[in-house]
Amino acid sequence: MSAIRNRFRAGKWAAKQERAAHGDPRSEPWESAIRASDPSTDRRVCNICGWHGADFDGTAHSEMAGCPSCGSIARDRFLFWCWTHRVSHDAGARVLETSPRLGSEYRDRMAAIVDYTASDYDQSAHKAMISLDLQAIDLPDACLDVVLTPHVLEHVPDTESALSELFRVLRPGGSILLMIPMPQSKTAPPVTPEYHGDNTLVFWRFGWDLREKLEAAGFVVTCLVPGPLIDRVRAGGAGLDSGYSDGSLDEVELLSACDPDSLTSIANGDESTRYGFVPDVHFICWHCEKPA
Repeated sequence: MSAIRNRFRAGKWAAKQERAAHGDPRSEPWESAIRASDPSTDRRVCNICGWHGADFDGTAHSEMAGCPSCGSIARDRFLFWCWTHRVSHDAGARVLETSPRLGSEYRDRMAAIVDYTASDYDQSAHKAMISLDLQAIDLPDACLDVVLTPHVLEHVPDTESALSELFRVLRPGGSILLMIPMPQSKTAPPVTPEYHGDNTLVFWRFGWDLREKLEAAGFVVTCLVPGPLIDRVRAGGAGLDSGYSDGSLDEVELLSACDPDSLTSIANGDESTRYGFVPDVHFICWHCEKPA
């Protein structure tokens, strides 16, 4: 484990600091994505790689709407958006991403702008640099600045242990950007066995009461959503039903139980459309900060 632990010790940051001084490199497009933009046709943009074009590939959905250049899907872009809009760039930040979908080009890019490590539990659906069990993270206390965790917590049996461990390994002042499916208003296990696309068993279907678990673990919590979702919750009534149909998600039940004042807008309507954060009910990210 010493080799793993050594990844989180202080390194040489001069080159990265020099780049950061000229702006936030997270917003710079990848070389392969740079081309002249045509405002008349380029209605969609990938905030991860910088691609812009007429539309994403596939249906509007958190697990679809793929970027033709880097392969990101909508939830990848939303998590990256929340990170870049809520956490200032630090070239020396120690960033852990759990079970990232994107491959070597994305990971190389991340490693060029922060001290990046990708982890996975069993290296089956997602190959990563190290193996970690979120219920017992084999890393030192306060060794991470940021954790990006996309659609992972629902696959962990012991939520409280995972949150306690994440709090332990995060430095004071650090952030976790936690994105999960939110199919219902109250947390409960699936009624029948449920698996996600990579055949990973779902232990929990989370609801708004996840906030209580996050706060009990010690975090200061902000629930980030697209602005149009807050507008719909405030309007109530027929506005809670967007017409989106998905047997795994009860949109009206979920939104009827939500306090709009508990939500924070992270993207306006135009941004949500441009970057593919639709349907809005799919895009809920919990920004969890460890008090300094």
